[in-house]
Amino acid sequence: MGSEPIASTTANYYLQSFRLYETFSYYIIGRDKKRAFWKVLKIDRLECSELDIDEDSATYSENECSDLLKRLDEGNKITGGLKLVTTCYGIIGFVKFLEPYYMLLITKRKKIGEISGHKIYAITKREMIPIPNPTVRTLMAHSKNENRYKKLLCTMDLTKDFFFSYSYHVMRSLQKNLYDYKTGQHLYKKMCVWNEFLTSEIRNRLGNTLWTVALVHGFFKQVKLSVPGRDFKLTLIARRSRCFAGTRYLKRGVNDKGRVANDVETEQIVSEDPAEGCPTQMSSVVQYRGSVPLFWSQNALGFRKFRPVFSLRAEQHNYEAMGLHFRNLVKRYGKPIVILSLLKTRGKKRAEKTLGATYAKAIASIIDNLPEMNHLRFCRWDLHTHMYYRRPIYELQQLGDLAADTLDSTGIFYCQVPPKLWQDGFLNLSYFDKYNGHNSLEDLFNKNGDAGNLEANFTDGGGGCDANENYGVKCMSQKGVLRSNCMDCLDRTNVVQYAYGLAALGRQLHALGFIESPYIDLEDPLAENLMTVYEAMGDTLALQYGGSPAHNKIFADIRGQWRPAIDYQDLITTVKRYCSNAFLDFVRQDAMNLFLGYFRPQQGKQVLWELDSDQRYNVGRSSFKRSLSDSDIRSMSNSPMVSTDVTLNPPFSGKVRGSSMNLLGFLADIQNQPLHDQAQGGSTSILAFMPEISTGTRLSPGCMQEDQSLKSDNIYDEETRDASAHSSLFDMDWHSSAGNSFYEANERCFSCETIIHRMKGVLRGGYSESFVKWVFHGEALFLRS
Repeated sequence: MGSEPIASTTANYYLQSFRLYETFSYYIIGRDKKRAFWKVLKIDRLECSELDIDEDSATYSENECSDLLKRLDEGNKITGGLKLVTTCYGIIGFVKFLEPYYMLLITKRKKIGEISGHKIYAITKREMIPIPNPTVRTLMAHSKNENRYKKLLCTMDLTKDFFFSYSYHVMRSLQKNLYDYKTGQHLYKKMCVWNEFLTSEIRNRLGNTLWTVALVHGFFKQVKLSVPGRDFKLTLIARRSRCFAGTRYLKRGVNDKGRVANDVETEQIVSEDPAEGCPTQMSSVVQYRGSVPLFWSQNALGFRKFRPVFSLRAEQHNYEAMGLHFRNLVKRYGKPIVILSLLKTRGKKRAEKTLGATYAKAIASIIDNLPEMNHLRFCRWDLHTHMYYRRPIYELQQLGDLAADTLDSTGIFYCQVPPKLWQDGFLNLSYFDKYNGHNSLEDLFNKNGDAGNLEANFTDGGGGCDANENYGVKCMSQKGVLRSNCMDCLDRTNVVQYAYGLAALGRQLHALGFIESPYIDLEDPLAENLMTVYEAMGDTLALQYGGSPAHNKIFADIRGQWRPAIDYQDLITTVKRYCSNAFLDFVRQDAMNLFLGYFRPQQGKQVLWELDSDQRYNVGRSSFKRSLSDSDIRSMSNSPMVSTDVTLNPPFSGKVRGSSMNLLGFLADIQNQPLHDQAQGGSTSILAFMPEISTGTRLSPGCMQEDQSLKSDNIYDEETRDASAHSSLFDMDWHSSAGNSFYEANERCFSCETIIHRMKGVLRGGYSESFVKWVFHGEALFLRS
């Protein structure tokens, strides 16, 4: 991308090929793809710690440029003449550690895709070249710390998951590129451009982006698919934000500016190669993932039982950072913002349940206190638990229903471009400079009506065509976005994004006229092809943030793979992720902070690796004055924790007559009792109300409220439960259509021996008989068959 037009012609030109020559100065010769014009850039090498760049304002032809190079060679014969250093394909940027500047160049590239005729490239080789002449370098340029900084920066592997384009603004969505036409340095300010800091000096000095490329970090995959009688291209792009970038346990939650960790925008583009004379059709859908926007962390320096220590800041400052985050999403995507939280609501992981409860409470508070936030729609779905007890195919169908409802609210982007406009460079973003004086499609929509469903007519004002001839551009826009997250925003989130992408693909193909119905069945070959692409994206994003491929148990189970093999692969992934998080992530975070300019070395100041852990790894994160640790969470509330799923009134009266109770008779007694009242809207999971009670627990009946193990599984306090009743909050656990088939006989999780063993421990602890019946009612259901 990165280049600006330099001539007032009917097309935009971009420098795409460069040669670096060396004398006492560096000369970079750049040309466009068609070899129509040439430019010269001079970099002075006599300054040991300053960057001196000068651009020749003249534009040369190929012959004129050859003559210039001959004159430079002859003028420097006494020092060896003009030497070719390397051929390159763009400047990544300039960086300085302690003294000399270095220039980062792309020396090899490969094409990885094409969007509407614009090529997308990945880096296959890059070089870091020192700028000062060896005769002016001091000992500092060869110091131990300087070399260590160089090695650290080189650990940022730019040949993996970085991509760019010269002519297409790949850091922006297709809809943004057409609706809001921008060029030049404005594009480098986008949060998905990772070399914004590295290119800042050359851009500011020259006032243009002609020589640099804008690197996007994330995922890019383009495949050719087909439906009966039609072929199309599917492009999946994931753009990772640089604003709060980092690794899994070193970047969590939100910062004071409302930027969240693991912030990734995913765009799914469907396009076709049109026949001659036929209009070109394109469609795209954008969705979003990002960490829970609260101040929370997991200390990777204090691993305990293979898990870091969880901390949730006690003071969230009225959720101001969360409010900033959602305002930013509205600015980027419009309204509504549909929030899907996949955090666990049951099980042993107290930290995740507490985070989910606080998240729901915060959303309800923001909606109540900030009227402009009434567009937020919050949905909670414990994906892990539901996938465990039911076949994943059923849960994907339910997620597909949620996706369909969301797409009804947000819509998709669709654009049909007639052949005339396509030939005139519609997607070269030069069309609007030529037709009707519109700066963007958005301007045209504001003039003509609703952008969500509009057929806009253009006429050629140049007189080349009949004035009544229409060049109809049909467009629909996406307004709003789905925001999904789990604890890491990796494995479960990727499953949801696949389900959403599948629902969107049906609508995209329907809009293009490829299929009659806007729905694609999960058994359709297209669903399998799309799953493969999303699975690859999930692995890539998980490697970037978590240090290992994604846990793909759900995808493997859908494919019917052998369960022991799935479990083995899952174990290997877990071990890889743990090793990376415990031993490698610190170096990766250091390299990232150096590359992004969040840490800038200076002579006379402490070097990066000698900083304490808070200074070193919390760049961009507010310090926690007081945080809630795991032990704090266990005792943070004086009221008993209850589930949001149902309302139960357990009876606590009645003493148990020692441990001489007839257990089998008691079990038979439970089987004859009716189920407890279920939540409004459908049946619910009984497992949510089963506390883990050890055989050594001894509590008097009057101390039931202080049972910590009971709190561990029923994590929502009364305030959060009230929040769940908010009109803008929706709990899919309440509305599950699973019914009693949710617990099929071949999917029981407790055996009779387990239940009896637990009962013995409860009875020894002195619980009342009625309380024991309430606790184990759900477990006894598994014995009915």
